Amino acid sequence: MAAKIIDGKEISTQIRKELEQEVKALTEAGIRPGLAVILVGNNPASRTYVTSKQKSCKAIGMESLLIEFPEDIKEQTLLEKIEELNEQNNIHGILVQLPLPAHISDEKVIETISPEKDVDGFHPVNIGKMMTGQDTFLPCTPFGVLKMLKHMQIPIAGKHAVIVGRSNIVGKPAGQLLLNENATVTYCHSKTQDLAAFTTKADIVIAAVGIAKMIKAEHIKEGAVVIDVGMNRDENGKLCGDVDFEDVKEKAGYITPVPGGVGPMTITMLLFNTVKSAKNNLQKKTQS
Repeated sequence: MAAKIIDGKEISTQIRKELEQEVKALTEAGIRPGLAVILVGNNPASRTYVTSKQKSCKAIGMESLLIEFPEDIKEQTLLEKIEELNEQNNIHGILVQLPLPAHISDEKVIETISPEKDVDGFHPVNIGKMMTGQDTFLPCTPFGVLKMLKHMQIPIAGKHAVIVGRSNIVGKPAGQLLLNENATVTYCHSKTQDLAAFTTKADIVIAAVGIAKMIKAEHIKEGAVVIDVGMNRDENGKLCGDVDFEDVKEKAGYITPVPGGVGPMTITMLLFNTVKSAKNNLQKKTQS
C-alpha cells in the first residue's frame, strides 16, 4: 500500500485563500499588510526566492517592497536600513534574504530586525518565546511542516518524532514545535551513530540535512509519516529531497513530495506571519 501524499501546494492554496480575505479586511480597516525584502548581491537562487515571495504577496493583496544592495555594501549601511524599516508604520514584516556576503554578520542583521517585524521567526526573542510555548512568529519552514501535519489530522501528541538535521532554521525549531505539541522528540545529525536505529522507531521522521535521497526505506518503519524538507539536485540535475521518494513511498503511511511538499508552505507561512504582524498592529491602534 503506497503512502498518502501530503500535497503542500493544495494546503498552501487553502491557507492563502483565507489570508486573502484577512488582507482585504485589514486593508478596509486602514492597514494594508506590507513586507520589506532586502536582497544583498546577485545570488541567482536568492533572487528566485525573492521574486517568488513578491509574487505571492501581490497575489493576496499585500504590499511588497524590494530593497536591493550590491554585494560589497558595508554592514553598517545595511543595519541602518533595517533600523529605518523598523520605524516605518506601513511595513509589518522585514526579511533579509540569506545567505549574506561573508563580511556581514547574519546574527547582527537578524538581531537588528525588530522582534515585532521578524516574520522569519529568527530573532532570539522570538526563538525564546517559541521555546517557552508563548505566542510569537514561528520560523516559516517548521511552522509549515506543523500546519501540514495538522491539516492532514496526523496525531502528534504522544508520538515519537525523529528530526534528522539540527540547523537553527529548520531542524532545531521543527523539533521544538513538535515538543510543544507533546511529541517525544529525538534529534539526529552528522555525528549520530547508526541513524536507522533511531529513525526506524519514529512515528514521524522529518528529514532536513541537505543530502540527496539519504533517507531510504530501510531507515523508516512501516506506516511512518515522512516529511522531506530537503531541496537538492540528483545525479541527473533533477530536483529531489533528502528522502528517496520512490523507495520510501511504498513503506511510509504519509509522505511529502519534492517539489510540491514543504516548499510552497514556507512562503505561505511567511505571508501568514506578515498578516499576523499587521493584525497585531491594528490591535495596538484600537487599544491606544
